[in-house]
Amino acid sequence: MLSGGASLGAVQVGMLQALYERRITPDFIIGASAGALNGAFIAARPQTVATTLELADIWTGLRRGQVFPLNPLTGLLGFAGVRAHMVPDRGLRELIGRHLTTDRLEELPIPLHVVATDVLTGAEVRLSEGPLPEAILASTAIPGVLPSVVWDDRELIDGGVANNTPISHAVELGAQRIYVLSTGQTCELEVAPRGALAMVLHATNLLVHRRLIEDIERYGDAVELVLPPPPCPVRVQPMDFGHARSLIDDALSETRRFLDTHTSRRHDRLPRVA
Repeated sequence: MLSGGASLGAVQVGMLQALYERRITPDFIIGASAGALNGAFIAARPQTVATTLELADIWTGLRRGQVFPLNPLTGLLGFAGVRAHMVPDRGLRELIGRHLTTDRLEELPIPLHVVATDVLTGAEVRLSEGPLPEAILASTAIPGVLPSVVWDDRELIDGGVANNTPISHAVELGAQRIYVLSTGQTCELEVAPRGALAMVLHATNLLVHRRLIEDIERYGDAVELVLPPPPCPVRVQPMDFGHARSLIDDALSETRRFLDTHTSRRHDRLPRVA
């Protein structure tokens, strides 16, 4: 289960590598926001360390302008209320298109479920079938920043708004052991985020962390939750894509240590693992 976190999504690459080193692989994957991006990539490929190294190459090559290509006109129209977003989705759409191996969610070798949020009702929406690029765009559509996505007459935005770490969906789908790959939250910054977009992402990252804590308490007795700790403290802002390598390496080291001391029985053969 892969949470959102914008640039902090690089953390999950290190976590996944440590899991694959121990042959711990999922029966299905659930992702929200940046976790939907990572989930779509690994769901289409072998569950091996080589896959995580390939994903690491993508993250280390990313820059903010590729994901959030700022357009002065679009930003101005967004602030003026003419448009509901400040950044066009062309950069994200191109990134998704370069690395997808299928256009349909249901055609992925490993089942992938993507969580988005209904703009009108605020309800969580789990997407399990349909066009894969649009599902990812919906799950990553940060409100006010990226454009929403119309899906079956519903207007959808970032899944992190309603449920950034969708443990509840894994439980509903029958998972008995859930690996919660959280990106954590930015903490102990030396300076406040600069710019409206950076502040929006930072504030959202802080707000959604509370839901994770609540769900751990709610479902901890019903299923086995395995929570490799993200690197802490994290001084990287969600808008900063220049530190992917260090985030991946730190997460890999932390997760290896965690798994070496984790006392649960072997995980690689238990059915219904998310």
